[in-house]
Amino acid sequence: MEDYNKVIESLGVRYIKAKNLVLHQPFTVRNSYDVGNNLILLHKGRLTFGEEEMVVEEGEMLFIPGGRPTRVSYGEDLKNRVITNDDLITNKDKFFHSNDNLDLIGEADESHSFVSFEAKVFDSVNFFASLDVPAFLISGQPKLANLVIKVVEESIQDLPGRERLINIYTENIVVEVVRYVLRNNMFVEQLATNSTYFKDPRLIDLFNYIKENLGGDLSNKVLSGVANVSEDYVGQYFKMLTNINPQDYIEYQRMERAVFLLRTTKKSIRDIGKEVGYKDTAYFCRRFKMMFGIPAGKMRRRESAMNI
Repeated sequence: MEDYNKVIESLGVRYIKAKNLVLHQPFTVRNSYDVGNNLILLHKGRLTFGEEEMVVEEGEMLFIPGGRPTRVSYGEDLKNRVITNDDLITNKDKFFHSNDNLDLIGEADESHSFVSFEAKVFDSVNFFASLDVPAFLISGQPKLANLVIKVVEESIQDLPGRERLINIYTENIVVEVVRYVLRNNMFVEQLATNSTYFKDPRLIDLFNYIKENLGGDLSNKVLSGVANVSEDYVGQYFKMLTNINPQDYIEYQRMERAVFLLRTTKKSIRDIGKEVGYKDTAYFCRRFKMMFGIPAGKMRRRESAMNI
């Protein structure tokens, strides 16, 4: 348990957004995807996920790890419309409307609340993505459900201390999700592996170097010098500890940084591509769409579309 405590203590948590949404019409997203982790609390209605269409009961929660495409269905109609994540981002207001009335949270039919957040070990690697686990159901956790509602309530109101409370509640959410995983012996092998490799100082050095040099040369030759291992061995070393080869990890980090810049700056797509290490803008755009399923330009408009 001490190892898990060290992992939890190393987590950097960042709140992204939270909302209470009411469904307009039933639909299925065949590849629901987000860079952030999403915790969805079903208040009323029908929610299923995965190819097996596992049912989320009212009061239960669906946890979707960041970077994990998941089939999600909202509503009762078995013949509901099937759309892509791109369709949902572009036409969100056709399927949901956002409720900003505190008294109505949890009262409307076909409604849910969600909190989106990052959780990174040493502020470098996505913890839940590193487990490489599918979306999963969380049940019998009223404390966690209440935290989701608290974050949504704070996000709706413009009160003193709002940001601080949101950050505190979001950190509590992450701890409660990890505790739930441990109590239920979920993904034990992956957790044990992570708790071991996150203590390796050479790997931590690699994480930090990659994060600080996303726009530069991150070849295996350079990484071997950082980790003080041979160029021929560094790829095997990294994959042995993380279950992913270093160049795939680097591309994910570059693309995640690109998403952040698209959401928070007015820099051109060309400049963002260069900043995260892609000299060829066309290649950057191809890789971006391949990873996220939508063009970089549409991702830029994602925030306004998601905010309804």
